[in-house]
Amino acid sequence: MATICKQLMLAADVGAVWDALRDFGAVHERVAPGFVVATTLDGDARIVTFGNGASARERLISCDDAERRLVYSVVGGKFTHDNTAVQVFGDGDGRCRLVWTRDMLPDELAPAIAAMMDQALTVMRPALERAGRT
Repeated sequence: MATICKQLMLAADVGAVWDALRDFGAVHERVAPGFVVATTLDGDARIVTFGNGASARERLISCDDAERRLVYSVVGGKFTHDNTAVQVFGDGDGRCRLVWTRDMLPDELAPAIAAMMDQALTVMRPALERAGRT
């Protein structure tokens, strides 16, 4: 099973960043605008549409406010297994660290998914820092 882990240091308040991350239906507005262009809620899932026209159905697994951890899974498509966790940790006054971990099968998807995650992080930083200014 392939595992990808990305980390992002943010000049932002941890509570405000968590508030944006936990807003499962607004990833296109609050977390990765432009990379994700639309999000539609459907029961315990969201359908995300990416800037390149691709879409994915992501099922919410858990949203843990105490741990500031959101877990979701892509349902269908090319994955035979997918589990993604995004967690945010305080890192001093007005700073935090985002950890984004994805476990997936088949392994062959990992390079393309890692590249997509890198692209997403470039838009996530300014969006989350804007949201997290106190």
